[in-house]
Amino acid sequence: MEFQTKIGKSTPDQIFVHGYNLTEDLIGNITLADMAFLGAKHRKPTENESKMLNAILVAICEHGFTPSALSTRLTYLGSPESVQAAVAAGLLGAGTVYLGAMEYVAEMLQKAFEKYGEDKDIKELASIIISERKENGLQLPGFGHPIHKPADPRTTKLFEISEQLGFHGKNSQLLLEIHRQFCEEKGKTITLNAVGAIGAIMADMEIDYRIVKAFAVASRAVGLVGHIVEEMEAGRKKGVGQQLFDFVEEHTDYQG
Repeated sequence: MEFQTKIGKSTPDQIFVHGYNLTEDLIGNITLADMAFLGAKHRKPTENESKMLNAILVAICEHGFTPSALSTRLTYLGSPESVQAAVAAGLLGAGTVYLGAMEYVAEMLQKAFEKYGEDKDIKELASIIISERKENGLQLPGFGHPIHKPADPRTTKLFEISEQLGFHGKNSQLLLEIHRQFCEEKGKTITLNAVGAIGAIMADMEIDYRIVKAFAVASRAVGLVGHIVEEMEAGRKKGVGQQLFDFVEEHTDYQG
């Protein structure tokens, strides 16, 4: 049996990754985000693609005491010898509420254009998407935030950068029109959150929606390192993980 891959190949004195010489072409020449792009698109990003992707990954790397951060801290409390387990625990919650929405936004937009093509204008297409999702009992992904109201500052910045770099295309325009109509329908301003914006921008970067969430996971893995370090610096007894555990113990009513 012969297994084949175009990703990596080694000789006694050389290593090739996606067709590039690792030591001559990649190490010291591209960023970690660029490596992620290389894996997704099988080529190095352009300068603007690199700037956009790095901005996206920085935007969602860290956001305080999110469920993923708390999961990481609690897992580190129980398994301090295994930092990889703590990071992995924090990544398992990347779903519909946290981080995962960027995938569902990209899917919603890409499938809309795939289904209706360029035959309908943005306003009409936005109306169709809202109606179809309502009829099917589906929420609109990428909207709402427990803290950032009425606007998510990351969304504003990311769209500003995407316009500067040439990635404010039809998907971003469609999402913004969906946002406008959705707010009009609700009679109030609903936050268009950062992961919603990212889903649209990455769709405009022509990244398949099925791989979009993987970028969020990679970014958050970097951010979770800081939470582990804080637990290390605080010490076991004073770490957030221990405090959470103690709080639950103290406020639990045991019924036997």
